[in-house]
Amino acid sequence: MSDKTLTRMDLADAVHSQVGLSRNESADLVESVLDHVSDALVRGESVKISSFGTFSIRDKAARVGRNPKTGEEVPIHPRRVLTFRPSHLMKDKVAAGNKS
Repeated sequence: MSDKTLTRMDLADAVHSQVGLSRNESADLVESVLDHVSDALVRGESVKISSFGTFSIRDKAARVGRNPKTGEEVPIHPRRVLTFRPSHLMKDKVAAGNKS
């Protein structure tokens, strides 16, 4: 497994080299796309990126949890969580990468 993490700067560099925009324009473009995605998720909308996957928000209800160490019951408050469901193409691509 690789220790490399893809960052915003890496994405901006890829846009710069493949599209030919300036570095500042590339960084602004990446930032704009990420802002649109996060704003849509905050509004409760799903974000589907074809051939990649779907990001969606799920509301989780309140429930009673248990501290595994002490056995004490603890209330878990309702919350919204972000979920990602990869597309079949993405799953296949990742699986093919595992074989090499």
